[in-house]
Amino acid sequence: MSLVAASCGGDKGHNSTTPTATVNYAAVQTPAFDSDTAYSYAARQLAFGFRTPGSKAHAACAAWIAEQMAQWCDTVVVQEFGATLWTGQHVTGKNIIASLDPGKADRVLLGAHWDSRMWADHDPDSTNWRKPLPGANDGASGVAVLMEMARTMAEQRPNCGVDFIFFDVEDQGIAEWADEYRDESWCLGSQYWARHPHRPFYSATYGVLLDMVGCHKARFTKEQVSMQYAGGTMDKLWQAATALGYGQMFVDTKTDAILDDHLYVNQLINIPMVDIVQNSVDCSFYPYWHTVKDDLEAVDKGTLEAVGRVVMAVIYSK
Repeated sequence: MSLVAASCGGDKGHNSTTPTATVNYAAVQTPAFDSDTAYSYAARQLAFGFRTPGSKAHAACAAWIAEQMAQWCDTVVVQEFGATLWTGQHVTGKNIIASLDPGKADRVLLGAHWDSRMWADHDPDSTNWRKPLPGANDGASGVAVLMEMARTMAEQRPNCGVDFIFFDVEDQGIAEWADEYRDESWCLGSQYWARHPHRPFYSATYGVLLDMVGCHKARFTKEQVSMQYAGGTMDKLWQAATALGYGQMFVDTKTDAILDDHLYVNQLINIPMVDIVQNSVDCSFYPYWHTVKDDLEAVDKGTLEAVGRVVMAVIYSK
C-alpha cells in the first residue's frame, strides 16, 4: 500500500528511500516537556496497584487515564472489547483513544500499552514467576510520556491532528514457564483496534509506539519491523534525537524484529508505525523486564523527557 505524507513529518511509504529535505530539528519550536510531571503520571499509575485485566486497579486506572486525557483532548473514546487469555480466562479490555483536532485529515498516531503483566516470569527468583509486577517501565513509562505530550500539546497544537491510543491487554502473552508459545497471545488490544478502529476508515500518516521508554541509561535501536514498514519516519526520529543531543540513547544500530503493538498496526490497518523500545545489547530489554523489580526505581525522568522531546520535534517539524 502506497502512503503519501502531507504534513507533520510523515513517512512517504513503507521502507521509503526517497530523499527528504534536511531539517534542523534543534531549531524546531515545540511545547515544553516537563519531566517531573511525566514522572508523576507514572507514579500515579502504579499507585492504583497491579493494572492487570479484570482487577479493580485496572478499572480505576482506565477511568483515570480517560478523565485526564479529556482535560486536554477534544474527544476521548473508551473502546471495550472481550479477550480470552492463553490461560482461558475471559477479560474485558479497554483501549483508550484521545484526539486533538479530530476533524483534521492529516493525522499522527501515538501509542503505548497501559496494562501491567500478570506474571513476573523473567524474575531471577522462581517463586515470583506467578506474581504480578508493577509495570513501571514496561507500560507506565510510555503512558506517562504520552500524557505529558497531550497536556503540553493541547496549548500549542501542531499542524496535524494527533490521536493518542492506550492499548490494553498487550502484556498478557504466554508465560515463559508454560509449555507452549503463540505470537497471537500478545498485543490483544492492538489486534482488536486494528481490525475495529475507533472511527470507520481511520488512517494516519504515520505512528509512533512507545514501549519501555523510561529506562536508566536507555538504548533505543532501529528495530526491524519499524524499519521495514516505517523506515523514513524512524530515520527522522533518530536524526532528531542526534540533533537534540540524545545520540547515545537513540543508537544507529539495526536490531531484530520485536513482537509489539506496532506489528499489528502496520500489518492489519496499514499505518506505518515505529516502535521506540528499550533494547539492551543482549536483547533482553532491560534488567528488570518482567520481574517484580520493575517499579518506579526503574524509571528515569531524563529518559522520559528525551523521548517526548524527540517525538514532538518530528511532529512539529512541518
